[in-house]
Amino acid sequence: MIKAVIFDLGSTLIAFQGDWNATLDESAWALTDSLLSSGISLDREGFAAAFRQETERFQRQRQIDHQERTTAFILRQVLHAQGVGEPSVDVLRRALRQMYAVSEARWQRVPEAQRVLERLRRQGLRLGLLSNAGDAENVDRLIDQAELRSYFELIVVSAAVGFRKPDQRAFAPILQAWRLHPSEIVMVGDTLGEDILGAQGCGLRQIWVRAFADPEAAAAFSGLVRPEVTTDHLVEVPDAIGRMNGVLR
Repeated sequence: MIKAVIFDLGSTLIAFQGDWNATLDESAWALTDSLLSSGISLDREGFAAAFRQETERFQRQRQIDHQERTTAFILRQVLHAQGVGEPSVDVLRRALRQMYAVSEARWQRVPEAQRVLERLRRQGLRLGLLSNAGDAENVDRLIDQAELRSYFELIVVSAAVGFRKPDQRAFAPILQAWRLHPSEIVMVGDTLGEDILGAQGCGLRQIWVRAFADPEAAAAFSGLVRPEVTTDHLVEVPDAIGRMNGVLR
C-alpha cells in the first residue's frame, strides 16, 4: 500500500507562463543591474552574457553528473572570471533575489493543486516535496507564493543537498526521514529523466503527469524510461493512487 507521496514542484504543482528564454535574458539583466546598483563596476552587456553562458555550461554538466551547482556558486565564478572581488553576502543575496523575481512572477499554481494535496492528506498519506533547483530561497518563495507549504511534511531542494534527481542521493533525506519501504512511496512529477528515472532507481512507485511536461525533454527519454502510471492532469493523481492501492478500479 502507498503510504506517502513525493511531489515535484515546477511544471507539476506550479506552471510557468511565458517565454522561458526571454525570461532568462531578462533575469540576467536584473541580476547585472542589481550588482551595478550596489557599486560593483561591471560591463553590463558583457557580464550578463557571461552569466548566461556560464549558467548554460553548468546546466549541461549537471545533466551528466547530477551534482547541483548553486546559482550563487555560478555567480561567484563569473565575478571571479571578470576580475571582480567577491561582494558581500547581502549584495549577492539581493542580486539573486532580484534575478529570480523575474521568473517567480511568471509561475502560477496549477488550479487543482491544493484540492489534490488536500484530498491526499485527508486520506492519511504523508506528503513531501523534492525540487531540482539552483537556489533554495527561490523554491521557498515559489512554495509560499503558491500557498502550498502547509501540505508538506518535508521539503528538499537539490541546492541544499548538492545532488539533483535522478541521483538517489537527492531522494535520501526524505527516504531516511520516513523510514518506509520504497514500494510504499510514490513519486509524482513531470520529467521522465529526473522524477521518474530517479524514483525507479530508488525502487519507488511512479506517476508521470504530462500536463506541463517539456515535449523535447520527454521525447529524449521516450522508450527508455517507462513510468508505472501516466496521467494527463494533476487532478487524476488521487484516483491513480487509489487504483495502485487496489481501492479503485
